[in-house]
Amino acid sequence: MHKLYIGNLSDSVTAEDLGKTFDEHKIPYSGQFLMKTGYAFVDCPDDQWAMKAIETFSGKVELQGKRIEVEHSVPKKQRTRKLQIRNIPPHLQWEVLDGLLAQCGTVENCEQVNTESETAVVNVTYASREHARQAIQKLNGYQFENNALRVSYIPDENSEADGVQRGPDNGRRGYGPRGGPRGGSPNSGMPPKPPHADIPLRLLVPTQYVGAIIGKEGATIRNITKQTQSKIDVHRKENAGAAEKPISIHSTPEGCSSACRMILDIMQQEAKDTKTADEVPLKILAHNNFVGRLIGKEGRNLKKVEQDTDTKITISPLQDLTLYNPERTITVKGSLENCSNAEVEVMKKVREAYENDIAAMNTHLIPGLNLGALGLFPSSSNMPPPPPGNASGSAPYGCFGAPEQETVHVYIPAQAVGAIIGKKGQHIKQLSRFAGASIKIAPAEAPDCKMRMVVVTGPPEAQFKAQGRIYGKLKEENFFGPKEEVKLETHIKMAAAAAGRVIGKGGKTVNELQNLTAAEVVVPREQTPDENDQVIVKINGHFYASQLAQRKIRDILTQVKQPQKGGMGPGSGPGPNPQGFTELGSPTQGLTQDHQPRRK
Repeated sequence: MHKLYIGNLSDSVTAEDLGKTFDEHKIPYSGQFLMKTGYAFVDCPDDQWAMKAIETFSGKVELQGKRIEVEHSVPKKQRTRKLQIRNIPPHLQWEVLDGLLAQCGTVENCEQVNTESETAVVNVTYASREHARQAIQKLNGYQFENNALRVSYIPDENSEADGVQRGPDNGRRGYGPRGGPRGGSPNSGMPPKPPHADIPLRLLVPTQYVGAIIGKEGATIRNITKQTQSKIDVHRKENAGAAEKPISIHSTPEGCSSACRMILDIMQQEAKDTKTADEVPLKILAHNNFVGRLIGKEGRNLKKVEQDTDTKITISPLQDLTLYNPERTITVKGSLENCSNAEVEVMKKVREAYENDIAAMNTHLIPGLNLGALGLFPSSSNMPPPPPGNASGSAPYGCFGAPEQETVHVYIPAQAVGAIIGKKGQHIKQLSRFAGASIKIAPAEAPDCKMRMVVVTGPPEAQFKAQGRIYGKLKEENFFGPKEEVKLETHIKMAAAAAGRVIGKGGKTVNELQNLTAAEVVVPREQTPDENDQVIVKINGHFYASQLAQRKIRDILTQVKQPQKGGMGPGSGPGPNPQGFTELGSPTQGLTQDHQPRRK
């Protein structure tokens, strides 16, 4: 059950008055109203109806001359780090909201909730309960563009005292709020159960079948969630007018597969009854980071799934990816039974990729990087936090130790400088605070130069966040066409002696970098090292391609710094004289003169 608090009631309001009000607005409730002086409590059947009650009543409905206030009722022991913020102006930019939330403490995650209200709703997870408590005090009732924000705790019935870990059997599966996986029950004597990848199964379904999936007053979808022990979110408000809508299923792998099978069955029956389609394919959404491993070398993994399940599987092209849409669509065609079997195999590969990335996160990628908070993994994923004792209290998102500061030069169209800076420098200040990076616009090198250099300085995670927002801002402000992908040039400086390692023997390394990342990677010829004996490497591509290329190059440079042990493999010897660089890459991957800002 989901208990609601009903406040601002007149002393004369009775349980019958409240029951009548709920009935008039067709909001179901369970049991009796628990009446107190000036307030009351009542249970709602599920979270969706609880949200509906809050949106319908809170500050909008009068009862005996007073506007009632409705919000989640959360006992003190269930008040965790998670908050829900409602009544946000719908046009408010994320950067502004980020800046406001950051004033109360470190934000680990912020995701928008789909509701039927005209204003926006977000769920926010702070780094600590104290930060969440401060946010409640500072933001509840805060006037934002004539909207009074409503902030409340999100109840967690499995919440325990701070520092007590939760295991797979008591709420969030896999990892507690701190530290690693929890073992079995204290008295069981059984070995710990290995955690599974707690990522949702994301489906894409035709909009015309969404009503059948939900059912009358939500009866069908409640039946699915009850039978499969899952939580299902139908994102009806996403992509208004689109022919397809995403559905997220949160459960164990078995629960996700059972729910998927039931949804497929409903869609195929609806298609048959309405005669709208001969077959309804299964469409799975998966983050691009995982798709390469699903496909496998030369497509072997995907071909095996097709053969084992007797299905035909296709995957949407890379060109469809954007900063706001990092997911690819995996379309499975076949019988209902075969499509269901294929879903099991596809998601098994996706979860394996997820788990491998988690294992590699602290070694090969960015130490301590909260990939969930950055959007590299689905926002609803439960990311394992870094081990206790290693986190730096001052670093956002719990980076290990003191991460190395990096400087990247990002080149943007000169006419976009105003949009990045914002009115009175407001946008660039908010962006810098959000990312935890220093962001400066370098002076124009000439009065008529077409590109301007943005200097971003900060640790790897800050680079990801700052550059991502810059890409997004350029797209948002229409500096690129609606169907045009944002591609920017970035420069990284490196020691001249390390250039040979980036290039590789005969250009092998740089070519492999380009093939792996889909970015253009170029070490320009005839470079003269600067006063610090450094040269530049140029990267050009869309956001994810550029980020992957930057990380791989940094990885190579880190290896160069470390003392070499034993012999050196082919292509890893000392690089050529920096004065004699050759331009590398395929003939189509050179940068045009217009996109190569001249250096003085």
